[in-house]
Amino acid sequence: MVDTSKDTKDSTTAGRDTAFSRRSLSAAALTSPGAAAPLGTTARKLRRAEGVSLLREQNPLVLRSARLTPCRRLNGGARATGTGARARPRAGHREGALPHESSGPVEAGPGACTFDARHLYTKKVCGHGSVRAVSYNILADTYAQTEFSRTVLYPYCAPYALEIDYRQNLLKKELAGYSADLICLQEVDKSVFVDSLAPALDAFGLEGLFKIKEKQHEGLATFYRRDKFSLLSQHDIAFSEALLSEPLHKELCEQLAKYPLVQEKVLQRSSVLQVSVLQSTTDPSRKLCVANTHLYWHPKGGNIRLIQIAVAMSHIQHVACDLYPRIPVIFCGDFNSTPSSGAYSFISSGGIAEDHEDWVSNGEEERCSMSLSHPFKLLSACGEPAYTNYVGGFHGCLDYIFIDRNALEVEQVIPLPSHEEITTHQALPSVSHPSDHIALICDLKWK
Repeated sequence: MVDTSKDTKDSTTAGRDTAFSRRSLSAAALTSPGAAAPLGTTARKLRRAEGVSLLREQNPLVLRSARLTPCRRLNGGARATGTGARARPRAGHREGALPHESSGPVEAGPGACTFDARHLYTKKVCGHGSVRAVSYNILADTYAQTEFSRTVLYPYCAPYALEIDYRQNLLKKELAGYSADLICLQEVDKSVFVDSLAPALDAFGLEGLFKIKEKQHEGLATFYRRDKFSLLSQHDIAFSEALLSEPLHKELCEQLAKYPLVQEKVLQRSSVLQVSVLQSTTDPSRKLCVANTHLYWHPKGGNIRLIQIAVAMSHIQHVACDLYPRIPVIFCGDFNSTPSSGAYSFISSGGIAEDHEDWVSNGEEERCSMSLSHPFKLLSACGEPAYTNYVGGFHGCLDYIFIDRNALEVEQVIPLPSHEEITTHQALPSVSHPSDHIALICDLKWK
């Protein structure tokens, strides 16, 4: 949950600044930004990754070497995963034994995973009258592979368990087992979406949409079940660009101009909002506005997050009230905000007062006092867990699935892993959990 534009973190303050799952990297880590994917990029049009067959067959994860290179196929199609792997005989040969030496030491697999017990609740897809939603910050490889992450943020995590090949196999196994209808992901590397997650989840009937952050390698992904929903339209935005260019935000932009220091910081952020309008395949009268975001990460950035929420809610209002009148809203994401924050209060109560303490979250010189509101009645479907992010220096609730309480209700919330499961390897991520966040999962139904 890092926004690195203009901000780098002094490692000497890591102990207190890791709050809100802070991940900071040097400027060198982002010197070659990837090109943005076009809106509407779909999973079926992307090339299939090697992991699809692994998931389709529901095989256990293969052990990987320390380098975690993809398994090579031997004669006859068998996979070599370590010393002594066997293959079927080639044509004209009687013997099929073929030794294969690993290119590096073979590390232990994950054993029991933190999500195994959760899968017991999600063995089957919900019926057509219900929707299973997932929101999950999956920890971008862009951030996991920095020296700062390995030595300061996650020193307790085995290095091989931070490698993307290892983590994405866990992720595919975890996500496939949730049998979800909607999945909103944050911190998704573009390459991971294209080469791994999109083709793997496509095999389970899920269509994927991707929105990359401005000048970053990672972004947001939304998946929806094809036999339940069709995509009517997409309305993705970058907060800074929308604030400057869209008439919808003119009044907010004029108010923000009174506070140039805050305005500059808001416009420097790379955060984006992904908005998809879906229609039920069995009941065309049922539509959903599904929003997904990842707000600014800094512990003193409460004022910035309030502005980002104001932009998000205005945009969602335009889609869910003007373009598609009165359709229910599901708003997922990593909001980098605890339940006691102004951001959480703004979303759940419908407004924020100009004297709220978060307007001075970074001191009086950056005071930005506004009175803002939105028309939605939103409820945190999974409540307020003790934590959704658990790292060595911080644990707290930062992630939410907000739902339109006038149109939707909660059928069940899938329990989070136990504290013992989370702390088996001290904190997250670990050999048994691929991210420093925990997925939120709930079953919803129309009222």
